[in-house]
Amino acid sequence: MINFLIRRFLQLIPTLFVISVILYSLLALKPGDPIDDMRRGNPGFTQADYERLRELYGLDDPWYIRYLKWLGRAVQGDFGPSRQYGMPATQYVFQYRLPYTVVLSGLSLFFAFIIAVPLGIFSALRQHSFWDYLITFINFIGVSIPIFWLAILLIYVFSIQIRNFLPAGFVDRGIPWPDWNTLAQETSDTLEILSIYFSKAMTYLAYYSRQLILPVVALASLQLAQWTRFMRSSMLEVVSMDYIRTAKAKGLTHKTVIFRHALRNAILPIITLIALSIPVLFSGAVLTETVFNWPGMGTAILGSLLNNDFNVAMVALMFISMLVLLFNLLADIVYALIDPRIRYD
Repeated sequence: MINFLIRRFLQLIPTLFVISVILYSLLALKPGDPIDDMRRGNPGFTQADYERLRELYGLDDPWYIRYLKWLGRAVQGDFGPSRQYGMPATQYVFQYRLPYTVVLSGLSLFFAFIIAVPLGIFSALRQHSFWDYLITFINFIGVSIPIFWLAILLIYVFSIQIRNFLPAGFVDRGIPWPDWNTLAQETSDTLEILSIYFSKAMTYLAYYSRQLILPVVALASLQLAQWTRFMRSSMLEVVSMDYIRTAKAKGLTHKTVIFRHALRNAILPIITLIALSIPVLFSGAVLTETVFNWPGMGTAILGSLLNNDFNVAMVALMFISMLVLLFNLLADIVYALIDPRIRYD
């Protein structure tokens, strides 16, 4: 296993290098540059200013020369500044955008998993029943509906018609999570502290959940439908195997056969699917975050492309590429931990 991990980590370096070349070359093919945007937005911008800034940012060089200069700084941890926001691109992405996407994607992943796996098992164990057909029908709808259309529909129904949830964006009203130590300084009564803590925590969750529920539902819907279908197919395949019939013949209970024998093997394909879905959630959140105006990495990538802020785009896209590679490796490791037949020698 150790040798396998070392080989895989060494393979990350050339893979990331190739990805960075492809991404940088594609961004370089995009029409326009930041200096053109600055000239259009500033009537007093002279031709001398234009030429001086192009030379300063190295935009007169061929794209591969600019890439090599960028790579030389990137290996030292300097991915360049964000020209749009006036701060390092890494600071803007990881400090101001990534936390919002982690919350949104993490909650979507969690709810999709805890719903999809039981639904898939339930549907497989009741094959050709009414519930099986109903779940399959709902899954096809979930896979077929474009996520941006579902997001708009959710906003229309729950924000405009019912008016229970905020339609878009994240509004920080300064409602902090309650601090136990601060409350303990105000009173020594434990029951009173618990009561105040619980009340403030519910206020915090009630307010911010109104901003999160709709984007979480929209982002989780596609994964939920896909994982339920895969879980159903995998469980149907496993329960028809000989060792499951042998376990039943030995007199084991139905619950033991399903959850101790069948589930352990049936969930293996889902592990790979989930591991590969995590970076997809980060990149696929572009549409969801755009529709809901959620200030995450999705809107950061879109904004950087529209405003030619290529350093921000490179940081965000390289981070997503790294996630894809790392979670592929994680899926292989978890495979070996769950299935003793798998060994990496």
